[in-house]
Amino acid sequence: MSGTRRSLLKTGAAAIVILGAGAAAWSLTRAPTKAREPWLKAGTSFGDIRLDCLAYAILAPNPHNMQPWRVRLEGEDALTLYCDLTRLLPETDPPNRQITIGLGCFLELLRQAGAERGFALEETPFPEGEPQPLLDGRPIARVVFRHEANIAADPLFKAALTRRTNRAPFENRAVYQGALADIASASVPGVIARASSDAGTVAALKALARDAWEIEWTLDRTRRESINVTRVGKAAIDARPWGLSLSGPLMEAAGLAGVLSPENMDAPGKSGYEQSLAFYLKAIDTAQAFLWASTATNARLDQLAAGRAWVRMHQQASLLGVAVHPVSQALQEFPEMAPAYDRAHELLAHQEGATVQMLARLGYAPSPPPSPREPLEAKLVAA
Repeated sequence: MSGTRRSLLKTGAAAIVILGAGAAAWSLTRAPTKAREPWLKAGTSFGDIRLDCLAYAILAPNPHNMQPWRVRLEGEDALTLYCDLTRLLPETDPPNRQITIGLGCFLELLRQAGAERGFALEETPFPEGEPQPLLDGRPIARVVFRHEANIAADPLFKAALTRRTNRAPFENRAVYQGALADIASASVPGVIARASSDAGTVAALKALARDAWEIEWTLDRTRRESINVTRVGKAAIDARPWGLSLSGPLMEAAGLAGVLSPENMDAPGKSGYEQSLAFYLKAIDTAQAFLWASTATNARLDQLAAGRAWVRMHQQASLLGVAVHPVSQALQEFPEMAPAYDRAHELLAHQEGATVQMLARLGYAPSPPPSPREPLEAKLVAA
């Protein structure tokens, strides 16, 4: 255990002890239950097939948990998906590529939920044109729901509610080759996915991920982009159930003690800053395998497809009990990341000129609680 990690745990534990006899009862109340309610509501009927399916789609993985989707219901059987332009990541995702991948994840879960209920989704991506070089107010997709008696359910949908992003250190246990092949095979046409537990490959990708994380965290503007959307403790997470979250009694106690204040996390040498840096590096070091995906070109359609592939592979991993944690910092497109970006493409692009869209570490660890989500009604916009 690193010195900064030990310091953080001691500080958090000390804060709990100060609470005295009520500490145990207090710790049991620290789960952000309100922020996790959307996971419990998925599967219930809202009286409209579109809402029933959207209840699953809003659970999609997305960068920094920004949840950028906004949906307008149209008529009796259609909807239009937009990107919330206030939920972009201009420092770490300048071209909005990663945000678009998250929107692709959303559309894939929407499709799966429809198929589960006997509906085929007729999707028209970018009906008013593909937004370039940045996302804008034009729609991401228009979707029409059509009932089909014989439509096949997607077997991956079984993992819609159990899929988790797992940031914990992984166990020292190899991921077997069959699982790696099964996970990569869940991709979609046009997205080339590969996974490897080869010792040399894993070592090279650990080094790449470590370097890229240090670049992102030690650069003021990119670090602050993360800090600005980090919520520490139940009250903050329930109040704004989007962005990055640190929950649980130790994290909350550390927040109360000032260890995880934004000022502390933003000051090199302070425990919050050093622990945030060290914890992620430790997680990378425990990777047992890596998974990545690339596309021949990098149009918005490719990015949506990469999102579809990504959530499917994540679901397949969940069904196999394999933990997934994206470590895509090296794929970010800001100037200081350029050397790591170039190295990532030398190592991972499936052909010359291809774009590596996602990179994640794989392994085994206990499944964490679900990530916070805004309620479905907060995602609907007036017609």
